Amino acid sequence: MPDRQTTTALTVLAALSGGHLITDLLQSLLPAIYPLLKEEFRLDFWQIGLLTLANQVTASLLQPIVGFVFDRRPQRHSLAVSMSLTLVGLVLLAFAASYGLLVFAAALVGIGSAVFHPEASRVARLASGGRHGFAQSLFQTGGNGGSALGPLMAAFIILPFGRTSVAWFAVVALAGLALLWRVGAWHGRRTAQLASIRVATSQPRHQMTRRQIQTALAILVTLVISKSVYIASLTNFFMFFLIERFGVTVRDAQFHLFAFLAAVAIGTFAGGPIGDRVGRKAVIWVSILGVLPFTLALPYADLFWTGVLTVIIGLILSSAFSAILVYAQELVPGRVGLVAGLIFGLAFGIGGLAAAGLGWMADVTSLETVYRVCAFLPALGLLTALLPAEPRADRRT
Repeated sequence: MPDRQTTTALTVLAALSGGHLITDLLQSLLPAIYPLLKEEFRLDFWQIGLLTLANQVTASLLQPIVGFVFDRRPQRHSLAVSMSLTLVGLVLLAFAASYGLLVFAAALVGIGSAVFHPEASRVARLASGGRHGFAQSLFQTGGNGGSALGPLMAAFIILPFGRTSVAWFAVVALAGLALLWRVGAWHGRRTAQLASIRVATSQPRHQMTRRQIQTALAILVTLVISKSVYIASLTNFFMFFLIERFGVTVRDAQFHLFAFLAAVAIGTFAGGPIGDRVGRKAVIWVSILGVLPFTLALPYADLFWTGVLTVIIGLILSSAFSAILVYAQELVPGRVGLVAGLIFGLAFGIGGLAAAGLGWMADVTSLETVYRVCAFLPALGLLTALLPAEPRADRRT
């Protein structure tokens, strides 16, 4: 049991959330400028999907490794290093003269993400004071907020001034670098505390058998896959869907994407604290399966209801991630970074594969077909019924 007297280090959590905001803002510039890249380099949808694949699969392959290494040997300035890698990729993205360099830049930004996410998630748990769901939600909300700002930055800065204006965001990256350097200094002063917490949490607080743990992890992985594929369908192709079906401008399409991503940020923040109070399983139930009626209706809606439905979908579906992450971390105590790396890595990797696959499907059929097929993914939320009940003690910590 964590010490109830431990005070949540809100300043550290706020700094981590801010660093997450900057990291994901910079990464979100890639899909936000896809319409520009498509026109400038005359790309097909599958090539756009490949850019996402390079970015997200790179992150997914490295994140579990990073989490495993830093669980054993924490590096206090690893977060600052992650921002430096993102900065280099960002500048290359602004000035790349060929499609191959674009792919390399996307992969480099993915490496920065791979270093950032598992380590930041582990530090967030350290600073949680036992409020693990709240800490992860606050941390995740920063990232989702950054992702939501990407389309706005593209609409107001990159579209008017061109692709090279992406390099202007190097100033934001430098600010993030300074912020994460300070978090690293705080982390370094807590090295002894980190070691003691790993010992204290090395034994599980639940009575699940090994088979139950494996089953629960498999179900959580399946739910992450269903969520990631659906989110990828909207993040990567929603603007094109709006432009093709309703004839909206690129800027208007980016505003719609911003509304969806802002809803994702709000839903993410709500999911963690609710999970602390009522249990992670209840949140997962409502979030995954509860969104099904809205995803089924989306492909047949007019422009107004498309905007409304995507906001509702973002609010509900996003609330599951923090609950899934904390549930998984409590299944395998003492491996916080590794589990975070696996969950984040899986989300990134599946999202990348989905972007490539859905892009191919859009090329051979239509974007409307893509959304009709993806609408059924939340039905996998029925698997939540097979998750073991959480021990009462876990729900309070």
